[in-house]
Amino acid sequence: MIVLGVDPGSRITGYGLIEKTGSDIVCLGSGHISSPGNTPFYHRIHHIFLSMVDIMRQFKPEEMAVEEVFYAKNVKSSLKLGHARGAVMIAAVHCGVKIFEYSPLEIKKAVVGYGRATKKQVRAMIKMILRLTYEPGLDTSDALAAAICHANWTRLHPNPKAK
Repeated sequence: MIVLGVDPGSRITGYGLIEKTGSDIVCLGSGHISSPGNTPFYHRIHHIFLSMVDIMRQFKPEEMAVEEVFYAKNVKSSLKLGHARGAVMIAAVHCGVKIFEYSPLEIKKAVVGYGRATKKQVRAMIKMILRLTYEPGLDTSDALAAAICHANWTRLHPNPKAK
């Protein structure tokens, strides 16, 4: 099964693709989508959508794990994050990819074993689990963590409910 993990953001959206065969998990690709800071917001959202469609068409994931919105103190930032998540989710629907959502706490607990782990701790575990020879960006490692969380979840719950 190929799983696309996404850590949405209006400035940087991390993504990571894994393939799970039995108990083996392999990274197929990862990276981030970004736009220059002076790009109008609506163009950034459109760029996220188009990039996600390209990634999905290239790798053909069956399922996508995306981080749920967390409650932030800054309402404007939360709204922008919601727009980025919307662009990612619409791309998945457009490409026929099933969507599953996980809280940041669930993702960290699945990968590190501790729900309050730092981004650097998540990255260290991702590097070890996937046997990466490079250090992925923090947004990329968060996306890979979402994918691994989903792969582990489906192993324990063979018929998870898509959102």
